[in-house]
Amino acid sequence: MSESSQSVHLLAPLTIGSGPGTVHLGGAQPLFILGPCVMESPEFTWEMARALKGICTELDLPFVFKASYDKANRTSGASFRGAGVEVGCRLLGEIARNFCVPVTTDIHSPEEAKIAAEWVDILQIPAFLCRQTDLIEAAARTGRTVNVKKGQFLAPQDVVNIAKKLQSFGCENFFFTERGVTFGYNNLVADMRSLYWIREMGYHIVFDATHSVQRPGGGGDRTSGDGVLAPVLARAAAAAGCDGIFIETHTDPSKALSDGPNQVPLAELPALLSQLAKIHALVRQ
Repeated sequence: MSESSQSVHLLAPLTIGSGPGTVHLGGAQPLFILGPCVMESPEFTWEMARALKGICTELDLPFVFKASYDKANRTSGASFRGAGVEVGCRLLGEIARNFCVPVTTDIHSPEEAKIAAEWVDILQIPAFLCRQTDLIEAAARTGRTVNVKKGQFLAPQDVVNIAKKLQSFGCENFFFTERGVTFGYNNLVADMRSLYWIREMGYHIVFDATHSVQRPGGGGDRTSGDGVLAPVLARAAAAAGCDGIFIETHTDPSKALSDGPNQVPLAELPALLSQLAKIHALVRQ
């Protein structure tokens, strides 16, 4: 067996944030992107940020806090969407300052990119919008780090074209997130080969454990999923050598206003993060 087949392809770490809240993607530790699917209320969002800060401080693990201000692609028009861009991004900025932690959220238009960039460290391009050139350009030109969710309809090698777009607009601080590929109707499959291939192309890759277990539209007027499998896929992704893990979590997923069937219960998160950190360390030796 060759040396290259035994170890993870080395990439220079990507620095995210500034000051005491700075974190690194691609270093000795995995970077965790953690938070609820949506800002159900300001009080709930603060509660989740406080709990996650405590967990990651106790485990000495770097993390980015994530919460959506608008779920713009809900299955049903009657579903809860969120606080809106202005209120949501301002809240994220306050959380970032209070807990000294980078924050991220998904954006849906060039106008939202400009607003979010005032408060948010990482601008997330949703999977369904990953080839929208105007949105990619707007995000790139803000100077913020950009996380592009790889679309459910793309092959791993297709991210090269997205990377070229970002670089043509002056963005070098970006990474990709794998979140499963459409596999028949109302189902996704996570191909762990994608994590290896994207790193071999020279890009940092994060694995989204909770969206990868979705069953899009599987609940008729809502998305269903197999949340019990999220930790299983997260462990597999860590073993495959990804740079970080994206996990949505909730105090009680059964009562979540969005993506409840896929989220990891907050009480189960510390043990899972500890496992993932140990797997990552073993792979990166």
